[in-house]
Amino acid sequence: MKVKVIESGRKRTAPPVEQVDTAALVAGNSAFAFKLGRAIEQAGSNMIFSPWSISAALGMAYAGARGETECEMATALEFRLEPERLHPAFNSLEAQLKPPGEKQGEGFILRTVNAIWGQKGFEFLSGFLDELAENYGAGMNLVDFINKTEESRVAINEWVSEQTGGKISELVGRGAVDAMTRLVLTNAIYFKGAWKHPFEPHRTSDGLFRLLDAEEIFVPMMSQTRLFNYSEAEGCQAVELPYKGGWTSMLLILPGQGEFESFSRALEVEKLGSIIAGLKPRDVTLTMPRFKFEFSLSLKQALSKLGMANAFTGHADFSGMTGGRELYLQDVLHKAFVAVNEEGTEAAAATAVMVGIKMYMPLSVRMTLDRPFIFLIRHTGTGAILFAGQVVDPGK
Repeated sequence: MKVKVIESGRKRTAPPVEQVDTAALVAGNSAFAFKLGRAIEQAGSNMIFSPWSISAALGMAYAGARGETECEMATALEFRLEPERLHPAFNSLEAQLKPPGEKQGEGFILRTVNAIWGQKGFEFLSGFLDELAENYGAGMNLVDFINKTEESRVAINEWVSEQTGGKISELVGRGAVDAMTRLVLTNAIYFKGAWKHPFEPHRTSDGLFRLLDAEEIFVPMMSQTRLFNYSEAEGCQAVELPYKGGWTSMLLILPGQGEFESFSRALEVEKLGSIIAGLKPRDVTLTMPRFKFEFSLSLKQALSKLGMANAFTGHADFSGMTGGRELYLQDVLHKAFVAVNEEGTEAAAATAVMVGIKMYMPLSVRMTLDRPFIFLIRHTGTGAILFAGQVVDPGK
């Protein structure tokens, strides 16, 4: 499906943003990460998600939220800045996340991008579109959710797949968009980093891994001994593995034996800060498994529990998008992928915020068959009564 892109009259800008604002955005996003992680955790299951991707996609929706919906979203998402400071902070932080061109290459790739998909012929406020263009670099992709629902869904998925190196290929499943959808806000993030100190493949061998229920399995375990930043405090061990170029690193945290669940529930920004502050260079013999998996879910229930329930109901106020209150969030979809091996790490994630038009239903009438009643079985084409009867005692 060929998609027409309508650019806002405004171009993405790079206004000066106070460091305190980007720091507040990072701190809030970190708090949101731990809060959401606990809300979506599935006992005994692997999990990966991108707090950045979810926040950026919902940040675009937040630009159109007003009233109580706006307040609830700010609380749930840990947005700690006023909107006029928050959106430029997103813009500034995204620019800081992306390394200079010379650092991007075979050994390191980090990109994040936003896009919006709107129903052709449906009117959005120019101020809303300008905000997304200026601070999120998102132009409007015109699609037809009403008459070409499946083609529109495929177009969104193709864009996500392209932006994530093919790792996220089916973010928006069948039925996730429908004829009532008017807008989809998307973010995609892709990372590929080679270890600064790769593991030697010949040192990988099967080793013991103990599951939460104490069952023991054997999996390929990588191993190396090297000077790493290491911390041993707060009821855990932690080690930091740098990627080539020094732009990013992976922090591995190992709670004490039998303490994983209680430790993960108690992990907050302050505790993480203490662990990171305690990292010091040490000779570390590190043994860890290779792993590769993907994780996908609808965030509607989790976000509602975190406090933004109105956004998903008829009470939603996204009048900043259209000037009226006809829109609400149908769902927020998220999917993430990670692969860690001897050479490095590849990870990708994408988020889609589905915005639909409310269905206004007339007040229902009530009919309770709690006394004798008659029934007829009729041929709908001719009206002929094929069976007729009555029920005076359904217990017989």
